[in-house]
Amino acid sequence: MTHEHSSDVDTDVVIIGAGPAGAAAASQLTGLGHDVRVLERSHFPRFSIGESLLPQCMSYLETAGLLETVQAANYQFKNGAAFTCGTKTTAIDFREKFTPGWGTTYQIERADFDHRLIQAAADRGAKVDFGVTVTDVCPDATRPRVSYVDEDGKTTTLTARFLLDASGYGRVLARKLDLERDPRLEPRMAVFTHVEDHIDDPDYDREKILIGVHPEDASIWYWLIPFANGHASVGVVGAIETLEQYGDSAEARWHALIDAEPRYRQLLRNARPLRPFGELKGYSADVSNLHGPGYALLGNAGEFLDPVFSSGVTIALHSAIMAAPLVNRHLHGESVDWQTEFEAPLRHGIATFRAFVDAWYDGRLQSIVFSESQPDGLKRMISAVLAGYAWDQDNPFVSNANRRLSTLAQLCGYLPRQTQSSPA
Repeated sequence: MTHEHSSDVDTDVVIIGAGPAGAAAASQLTGLGHDVRVLERSHFPRFSIGESLLPQCMSYLETAGLLETVQAANYQFKNGAAFTCGTKTTAIDFREKFTPGWGTTYQIERADFDHRLIQAAADRGAKVDFGVTVTDVCPDATRPRVSYVDEDGKTTTLTARFLLDASGYGRVLARKLDLERDPRLEPRMAVFTHVEDHIDDPDYDREKILIGVHPEDASIWYWLIPFANGHASVGVVGAIETLEQYGDSAEARWHALIDAEPRYRQLLRNARPLRPFGELKGYSADVSNLHGPGYALLGNAGEFLDPVFSSGVTIALHSAIMAAPLVNRHLHGESVDWQTEFEAPLRHGIATFRAFVDAWYDGRLQSIVFSESQPDGLKRMISAVLAGYAWDQDNPFVSNANRRLSTLAQLCGYLPRQTQSSPA
């Protein structure tokens, strides 16, 4: 059914951005019978970083009607995370976790993944405009307006009944409505590329993301995300000024840093880069509010933490899954308390991920991960959070993440670094 809307609006919902959050919201809302317009600046498929999904994503994709689309793509199966630091190695199996639900997922090339998701949403009835840039936004509780310009320079204004910002790093509403605030995380950078990996080590497990720690500087970490086609995403993350000392270009830094980590150096000795080396700097972001009159912010368009535990797509999909039923109620004339029904619970899970990110960089979580004396029950609780179940209040590492991580780190022999300030 097509939703009947009054003649003074052009569509029920405008969604800015066609990434995972935008596609999931569009798929759900069209499934509920609403007219949805998606405005996307680029043309798909397009490269994006952030290729390791978490198992929690699978139930969100299912809710959005997108799971079969993803399952049909034959992506690389993923069941956990492996860690390496010098001679120490360990692994976490996401199937052995405290919270019920999916314990496996995929590692995906985002160009293909994002393209499939938005195509599926379009197949369900969402109208998607590619190559358009939003130039103006007028929030309004009942008739928000959006103006955009296409590649021929033509400007169009759409009036909707609700607006969702899923613009990711573009952060359209945060910038246009002055919502940005200090993300409270040290500015870091990532240096990355895709490679033909040619990994021939019989001990290497393609079913896990490999997270490495620089042998001399534990604040620098590495990712190796293998794909099903023999390719892999390989990146390094650290403080901007630290990584910039490793060379005068992204390529030079990447090679020098890979060479500095023995396991990565050995695994990738035959690797061949497939695309230009990329850098992302100062990517962490936050906003004062995730909602306002007639709009809400999804995923990275609101808050983005850090790539270390691959939380980005999970948060994006979670925000879309939370927002769509609320938008549906709004469109049916019901009152929605966006603060208590959307922003507060969404931020609870993000705060859990933030506690884990902080604990990774200050060394607490690294001491836990590499400890051999971790009680099995606690390991399952940590596995659940790293599998994406950051909203499960029954898990003590969700309901009181920071204190629990500090206590467990001490039991694992953690010694605070002299220079660090204790996390809030």
